Amino acid sequence: MKALLDNILALLDKGEDAVIASVTASSGSTPRGAGAMMLVRRDGSSAGTIGGGAVEYAAQKHAAEVYAEKRSAAVGYDLSPNDVAQLGMICGGKVSVYFLYIPAGDKTARELFGYLRAAFDRDESVWLVRKTKDGAICDMGVYGTGGLMFASSMSEDEVKPLLKSRAVLSGDYYAEPIVRAGKVYVFGGGHVAQQLVPVIAKVGFKPVVFEDRPEFSTSELFPQAAGIIRGDFKRISDYITIGPADCVVIMTRGHQMDYEVLEQTLRTSASYVGCIGSSHKVAATKKRLAEAGVAQKDIDRMVSPIGLPILAETPEEIAISIAGQLIMHRAQNM
Repeated sequence: MKALLDNILALLDKGEDAVIASVTASSGSTPRGAGAMMLVRRDGSSAGTIGGGAVEYAAQKHAAEVYAEKRSAAVGYDLSPNDVAQLGMICGGKVSVYFLYIPAGDKTARELFGYLRAAFDRDESVWLVRKTKDGAICDMGVYGTGGLMFASSMSEDEVKPLLKSRAVLSGDYYAEPIVRAGKVYVFGGGHVAQQLVPVIAKVGFKPVVFEDRPEFSTSELFPQAAGIIRGDFKRISDYITIGPADCVVIMTRGHQMDYEVLEQTLRTSASYVGCIGSSHKVAATKKRLAEAGVAQKDIDRMVSPIGLPILAETPEEIAISIAGQLIMHRAQNM
C-alpha cells in the first residue's frame, strides 16, 4: 500500500490525471479482495493489484475508456471458477470494480492520498472509508487520530462502527485499514531475526531490531528494519517506550538475556510478547517471573514457544512460523 500511494502521489504531483480501480463488491460472501486498489496510468502501466488474473487484465483495458471519457465508472465482471479463486473470493461469480477518475489538479484527492501516505511516517492508524451508491463510489474519507476527514456526505457516527481490525463491507460503506500503528520490537539480531525481519516487513509490520552487539545491529544486516537500536538488554526503557499497539519478539543470544527482556516487556502494555524457547524452558521461566513479582495475568500473556506449530526447524522455517503467528494476532486483536 505504501508503494501504491507513492505512485499515486507521483502521478498527481506531475499534474497528470489518474485512474484508480477498486474492488467494491462481489456476489455471495464478501471477497477478501474487496477494497483492493490498483493505479492505472494513461499509458496502461499500473501499480498495485486488485487480485491479478482476468479481472485485473480487463480493468487495465477499461481504464483507457475512463481516461478517454474523463469520468468515473462502475463495471461488473462475471468470473469463471478459476477467476474467482485468483481474486481470493469466498464464493460468488461476479465482482464489481469502480474506476475513480482523478483529474489533474484535484487538490482534495492530493490531500487525501497525501494524508494516507504521511500516516506511515507518523505511525498513525488510519482507515480509508468509501461510500457507494448504485455501485459507484460517491464519497471517500480518511479516519485517523483527528477523526473523519475529507468526507463530504459521511459522519463519524456512520463510520465508527466500521472500524474493525480487518477490511469490512457493510451496506453502502467499505472501510479498510491502510496503516496500523505499532512496531514489532525484535530483541536479538541473530540468525532467526535476520530471516524474520524481512518477512514481517513485507506483510506490513514495522520491525525494530534491539541488540547490544555492534556486528548484529547494522543497517547492512537489516535493511528492511524500521529502526535499529544498540542498547543494554537490562535497561530497555532507557531506549524505547512500548505501547499497546506494539508487539515484542524475544530471541537474544542466551536464556539469561531472554529472561531479562521478558521480565521487562511483560510489565508493559505490549499487545503481544513472544519468546523463543522450549516447553521445558517455559515452565522454569514462568516460575522465575512469579518469584520476581510479575503479575500472573501478565505471565499468562507470554507466548512461548513462539510461532505457529508447523514443526519448524531451520531459522527460515522458524521465521515463517513467527510471522504467521504475528499475522494471526494482528487480525484477531488489532
